[in-house]
Amino acid sequence: MASTAPNRRLHGHAATRRIEFSETDLAGVVHFSRFFVLMESAEDEFLHALGASFTTDPDGNAWGWPKVSASCDYRRPVRYGDRVDIVLRVAARSARTITYEFSFRRDGEEVARGRTVSACCVRRPDGSYQAVPIPASLADRIETAR
Repeated sequence: MASTAPNRRLHGHAATRRIEFSETDLAGVVHFSRFFVLMESAEDEFLHALGASFTTDPDGNAWGWPKVSASCDYRRPVRYGDRVDIVLRVAARSARTITYEFSFRRDGEEVARGRTVSACCVRRPDGSYQAVPIPASLADRIETAR
């Protein structure tokens, strides 16, 4: 996928989601596992804003961003129909990984906080992945949030 994003530096991304019924348990509360899906969705949007994706680098080469660490702390229940603001910030970037921190807010109140570490990997012809340095064309545009 060729990059169509402006050549700008980014340190975060924000999105708003309305919680769907399918994301809740029998009590009508968002199932804990859905927060990991929401984090990955925010990461996908961040990568797209940079002209990349989960499956191709800005030059169209096959790659991936597997998680090497993921956690989430829950502070308040979130329910069907709630609007949740998801704020992604780049907490750290190494040669091969990006550490993201996520804040989930409903009506300005933090309801959950998450953290993931994604490794930049190239997809080999046999379908396996190998960690590689983040391409300079992308790494140069990712800032650590302050």
